[in-house]
Amino acid sequence: MTVEAVQAAVELDRDGALRLLRAAVALKLAEPTGQDRWALGVEGASLLGAPGVAAMIRHHALLYADLADPIALLRRGGGGGALAAYWTYAEGGPPDAAEAEAYSRLMSDSQAMVAAQVLDAWSIARHRRLLDVGGGEGTFLRAVAARAPGVERMLFDLPAVAERARARFGAEGLALQATGGDVFQDALPTGADVVSLIRVLHDHDDGPALAILKAAQAALPPGGTLLIGEPMAQERGAERVGDAYFGMYLLAMGSGRPRPAREIIAMCREAGFFSARRVRTAMPVIASVIVARN
Repeated sequence: MTVEAVQAAVELDRDGALRLLRAAVALKLAEPTGQDRWALGVEGASLLGAPGVAAMIRHHALLYADLADPIALLRRGGGGGALAAYWTYAEGGPPDAAEAEAYSRLMSDSQAMVAAQVLDAWSIARHRRLLDVGGGEGTFLRAVAARAPGVERMLFDLPAVAERARARFGAEGLALQATGGDVFQDALPTGADVVSLIRVLHDHDDGPALAILKAAQAALPPGGTLLIGEPMAQERGAERVGDAYFGMYLLAMGSGRPRPAREIIAMCREAGFFSARRVRTAMPVIASVIVARN
């Protein structure tokens, strides 16, 4: 694009457009191509190809509001700010339909890249029936359907969210058994030989996270599998995402914390699983994987 085209797109004068472009070049979002033309840089092209990341960047305005005074956020022990108001379910109550739509859309937009890491690391086709707990609108299960269409699909989430998943799968002609409930009050549906927790545990404090693991263990038959996929703390090469980003994000949200793999493995054993181990992923900055056996 020319500078004039950028000016028109974002309603800036020439000096403002040039300042914006030069800043973007410094961040490798853009690059000059000569003759007063500018193109996407390597980072800009990566963002264009990752709509989930773009959705999170737009969402981060709430996090930045809370981080305007990070010491105040730490002193109050988390929550109580803009991000916690968005994620109302994290501080206690179930969401209404509008809230469910807002957070379901955000999670759906950003879940696809996590699903790809998990399914690249673990062959889901070895299983017969999968129960995805906290599955939102079913983004992970749709990825499973594409990879292993023979695996039967079950989903458990809050009633308003499960209803959205049921409607979306029906519109796409995909089979789904969606159950609405509260994992802390209702037993999980049985019949699956694998239960998945995709970006679920790190949203919860230790007590609730252990309760979720115990609920998954109770729902699985002997020999059943638990599949955990989420960004984890102290991952080599992904430390910024673990303790820095999710450490502060989840504090502002008001619930949960990033955990090292060894802590999650210990929690799995405490919940009653016979064994638990890490499975390597290509991009731990997106997600790491732990597999536990019942």
